[in-house]
Amino acid sequence: MIIKTNNLKRSFAMGHQNVEALKGVSFEVAKGEFISIMGPSGSGKTTLMNIIGCLDSPTSGEYYLNENLVSELNDNQLAAIRNKEIGFVFQSFHLLAKNTALDNVLLPLKYAGTNKNEAHKKALDVLSKVGLENRIDHKPSELSGGQQQRVAIARALVNKPTILFADEPTGNLDSSTGGDVMQLFKDLNEQGQTIILITHEDEIAHQSKRIINIKDGLIESDKNI
Repeated sequence: MIIKTNNLKRSFAMGHQNVEALKGVSFEVAKGEFISIMGPSGSGKTTLMNIIGCLDSPTSGEYYLNENLVSELNDNQLAAIRNKEIGFVFQSFHLLAKNTALDNVLLPLKYAGTNKNEAHKKALDVLSKVGLENRIDHKPSELSGGQQQRVAIARALVNKPTILFADEPTGNLDSSTGGDVMQLFKDLNEQGQTIILITHEDEIAHQSKRIINIKDGLIESDKNI
């Protein structure tokens, strides 16, 4: 199993109140799965993604990533995991406005200390994989929303992460462009990429192969489709 969680809980202090965002979540993810984590606003799905994406820590419970107990990892180990094991795609593309598509994709490789020539080759390969080989010198303002999201996906993939997380990846796109992006995720999954998609849209969730429904901080259902 790539991911194994055991009774994850996460609470936040809000004023004098203690809010339980997660109330005991347990599930597993195998290599090559394409899963949607679905739920309404405030259900706990984003909190869960932040924990399994190593951006946050649970208040209690255990999280194993590639059989490593994440709570026992130090800050440097966590940073290395975030850079090499995990790729993130967000609703807002988070591209650097002054950088070309190629330079945006090169960033994670620079942080990883990859050799310059090797980094350039990897970035070109992954931009080609998402269909943007002819747009490498374009800045975000010169790209459509769908193309910007493809650059963001290429950037997330360039270090060949174990898991690709996508948080509402079609939220800023029209339905046609969103459909193209979802098809790209399906294609990547067919090539073996493990994908975890966060969404509140039923139509988007049903394009994955398994749906985990979260409500009020608990798993309400977990089913293959």
